[in-house]
Amino acid sequence: MGKMTTKNKISAINRINHAIIGLGSMGQGHVKYVLNDPQGELVAVCDVMGQRVKDTLATVGPSCRGYRDFREMLDSESIDVVHVVTPPHWHALQNIYALNAGCDVWAEKPMTRTIAEGTHIAAAVQRNARVFRLNTWFRLYGNFYGLGSTIAPLKKLIQSGALGWPLTVRISAHTGFNWKASMWTGKLGLPPEEVPPDFDYDLWLGPAPYRPYTSHRTSGSFRGYWDYDGGGLADMGQHYLDPVQYLLDKDDTSPVEIEANAPWPQHPDVVGMWGQVYMQYADGCKIILESCEWGQDETKGKPFIEGPNGKVYKNFRTTPANLAQLVHSLPEPEPQISDFNISVRTRRKFGLNELNGNRSNILVHLANCAIRLGRKLYFDPVELRFIEDEEANRLVEQPMRTPWTLF
Repeated sequence: MGKMTTKNKISAINRINHAIIGLGSMGQGHVKYVLNDPQGELVAVCDVMGQRVKDTLATVGPSCRGYRDFREMLDSESIDVVHVVTPPHWHALQNIYALNAGCDVWAEKPMTRTIAEGTHIAAAVQRNARVFRLNTWFRLYGNFYGLGSTIAPLKKLIQSGALGWPLTVRISAHTGFNWKASMWTGKLGLPPEEVPPDFDYDLWLGPAPYRPYTSHRTSGSFRGYWDYDGGGLADMGQHYLDPVQYLLDKDDTSPVEIEANAPWPQHPDVVGMWGQVYMQYADGCKIILESCEWGQDETKGKPFIEGPNGKVYKNFRTTPANLAQLVHSLPEPEPQISDFNISVRTRRKFGLNELNGNRSNILVHLANCAIRLGRKLYFDPVELRFIEDEEANRLVEQPMRTPWTLF
């Protein structure tokens, strides 16, 4: 898949050449980021919607070139970093094409549409000696959504052992998780529409099954269809779950038991509503997700983190109160690279990369698998397969529409 090349290290005085695949609202954010980066140069942009390409080129200047097909762009340009800002059904293929072309990758979340695709991306990063960034950052900097605190003091407190073990982490309205957790649902029975003249619908579908065109499936609401994404949980899940994976020191493992409280059966095409998801690791640590839009409230008034010896609430209020005071005397967490330019120039791993990012990506998909199947699931965190469960494993690695393939 894609050409195999070897690129020299970028010198400290050279600007870093960026290209962006996908020019929707998120893609425009990436465009602005590169244009405002004194170390960056935007050399190419790509989108299956021709008008998006024209509009973007009109704002970025004559040194940037536009493409409809990302493969042509990768074959034609000298690119250091490729930004993959497309719907998730494209993430694995486009990440791997870019890595095989000798490019570093800045990828949007969720990392992939299925569990198995993340392993293929990690292998491509290693095979091509590239660096990879997943675009969520709360383990690295910034206040964690709705919690009123950065992750660093929470990490210090957990590392100290003062909360005890095992821990339960609740992600719900107190972190703002209900904002999108259950808002992205698809629509049934939509009549086919005429494909817009400047839109390459077949290329937009790519590896996804063929369906008659409707604008609802291809606008931002694509998130409500299993063919392309996994609803609001997949849209926002890694923002919330990746910091938790880091806090619990689970970057090299995954939960072993997963159970969802959701209406069943779920529709095979349209993402539906759900209430709670419970995930437990082998050591007894638990994560409870709650959409707060359907079903019983499992988290109202309860702490974000709870251990046998203490609790942490919003705005870093703790019980007992002296736990918050203790944090100031504790050593800082091990530093992580939070500037992707440093990773590109030094070839050192970004703080959220293809390995730990894949583990938090797996959390999202484990939750959605439990929602879709309506029963308790048992997962092997080494083999990355469900245990003696053929139906669940069909969701782990799903076929792609011919001629697309990861191999």
